[in-house]
Amino acid sequence: MAYINGKRPEKGILGPLTFDNVEKKTELFDKSFWRYALRSVYATLFLTFGTAIAMMTAQQANLVAPGLGKFTFAFFFAWSLVLIIYMNGELATANMNFLVVGARKKYISWQKAFTILMVCVLFNFIGGLVCAYIFSRTTIFQDLPADHYLFTAVSGKFVKSALTIFIEGILANIIVNSAVVASNRMVNADGRVYAIIFIIFIFAFLGYEHVIANFVSFPLAFFSNGGPVDGMTLANVLKNFVFTFLGNLVGGGFVIGYVYSWLGDKETSYVD
Repeated sequence: MAYINGKRPEKGILGPLTFDNVEKKTELFDKSFWRYALRSVYATLFLTFGTAIAMMTAQQANLVAPGLGKFTFAFFFAWSLVLIIYMNGELATANMNFLVVGARKKYISWQKAFTILMVCVLFNFIGGLVCAYIFSRTTIFQDLPADHYLFTAVSGKFVKSALTIFIEGILANIIVNSAVVASNRMVNADGRVYAIIFIIFIFAFLGYEHVIANFVSFPLAFFSNGGPVDGMTLANVLKNFVFTFLGNLVGGGFVIGYVYSWLGDKETSYVD
């Protein structure tokens, strides 16, 4: 790996964090591809656990008080990122940040960064499909009512325009990567967990678009329903995946990653 002036960067909220992550990811990718791939699958395994409990608690909460489900969904979904971070899963939307900064800082080439990212996306997708199918075969996902929170939440994504999906993708990954970076700055484990949960709560409650989360929720709804839910056509699914991915890349990779790495370039006391 080519380092800047042969030295490890130490300043800024993205400096050491990005260096460490890019170094680990590149070494694992180069020396043990299938271990990197399996960590990407495991990220969606943990995301499926979070999605499953969030969807189910939301359904029950709405039976208690209409609208309460959004609060419980956002809270329990947020635990997905806690699991992914603490269990060292490879999540493509977080990697958008690290890999863009790593390429900008010349730790790795742009081509290598893109390759690592797209392999992560591929195995996040494979993991989402496999895990969603497995979860759909469990008792709790059998014979769900047609108006179940899982089905209505997924169907609602297919009525959005491409522009709306793109914008919501940007905002979602600003939040996700803010949670990753903010949690890293906490001095103890409690602070890390609180930072992740309450920051991720923002995007989950607002219903913004996260491509890897959709890799899980779309097939989970499909398999649990025994077929497509309302609005789930191949064209609508691909539209969502493409524009959510692009929005996530802009939000996490450039609004957070690229801009904050640029803000930290100057040797001043105010370093981001």
